[in-house]
Amino acid sequence: MFQQQERMIAACFVGTLLALAAPAAQAQAPSGEPLKIGYAIAQTGGLAANGKSALLAQKIWEEDTNAKGGLLGRPVKLIYYDDQSNPTTVPAIYQKLFDIDKVDIIVGGYGTNQLAAAMPVVIQKQKMLIGLFGLAVNSEFNYPKYFSMIPLGPTPKSAQTKAFFDIAVAQNPRPQTVAIVAADGEFAINGSDGARENAKAAGLKIVYDKRYPPATTDFAPVVRAIQAANPDIVAILSYPPDSVGMVRAVNEIGYKPKMIGGGMVGPQATAIKAQLGPLLNGFVNFDYWLPIEKMSFEGVSEFITKYQARAQQEGVDPLGYHIAPWGYAQLQVLQQAVAATKSVDDDKLADYIRKSTFKTLVGDVKFGPRGEWAESRVLALQFQHIKGNDPGQFKDLSTQVVVMPAHYRSGDMIYPYEKAK
Repeated sequence: MFQQQERMIAACFVGTLLALAAPAAQAQAPSGEPLKIGYAIAQTGGLAANGKSALLAQKIWEEDTNAKGGLLGRPVKLIYYDDQSNPTTVPAIYQKLFDIDKVDIIVGGYGTNQLAAAMPVVIQKQKMLIGLFGLAVNSEFNYPKYFSMIPLGPTPKSAQTKAFFDIAVAQNPRPQTVAIVAADGEFAINGSDGARENAKAAGLKIVYDKRYPPATTDFAPVVRAIQAANPDIVAILSYPPDSVGMVRAVNEIGYKPKMIGGGMVGPQATAIKAQLGPLLNGFVNFDYWLPIEKMSFEGVSEFITKYQARAQQEGVDPLGYHIAPWGYAQLQVLQQAVAATKSVDDDKLADYIRKSTFKTLVGDVKFGPRGEWAESRVLALQFQHIKGNDPGQFKDLSTQVVVMPAHYRSGDMIYPYEKAK
């Protein structure tokens, strides 16, 4: 009898605890109308590999945020459309987000050309925008409510290739001449402007400086023209399809300058690295984050584990090193600004972002002039010792060695280029 009463008392006690706990749990759960965040992001076309990787990261952020109570007590909902890697589709997407979807906040999609296309609509609507991997997008607009999630610092055009040139002039024998080749598009034009500045600062003579049309598919004539100019080093500013075509043409022709690469978008993606395989050996290129010890910022390892567990089933970059942490961090900045201001007002958010430092997966983020990062942090890496086309080898960072800046260096540069082949 006594034991039965004891069990009844215990059951009542547990029930009381559950009843007390329920309101607290319900208070923490997001409710009401979703807080809608809208944007365009490439899911097809030449930018899709990076766009899909970024989107998976952003979906993980959405899930993580809702599991922790949402934003302002409301569930967050990402509303996104495929811009097809085509800047001409972008303005209409943002108009739809504003006028039809009635989103609370917008963010920028992926890529310089796409962000530049969005800016006139954003400025007209006086919205705040955090872009993802845009090179000097705000240099012409000078819009005070634009912020850039890309670690190029206050001089973004030159920062993109500065490490490439710094490495080059540190070699023995020191190179004397340079070729600059760029796609005729916003990203590559801005990057080539910076490459020109860097060449001049390094005392290098420019012997070739031309753009190629965005629709170019055969890069052999371009490479032969560069070869005829006989530069010591070659700076390339290209988007993914062009980067693949350029690497293939360099190898097919057997062209061997002392150093080549610099500003090529595409070889950061695992699928493209696997596609090109050993053809990449010797190329020096940029990146913004790799899982080296000195970039093990708080939360990033756990995020990468979560991302990689889902990447294969979702058909995206299986490693996610290049853009995935940045897609998540882009929304962390937004999240912290909304939480601090308790608002989705664009002016309040912009004012807070402009003066604050944010803790993110990619380290501390502080913005400076024109919404660029206050300090530059671009990695220069060299592809080395790639064998075959197995994507698994790129998890081993001995295939992509960080050679600059010195603080993040993970190995030695092989110079000249042909020694790394």
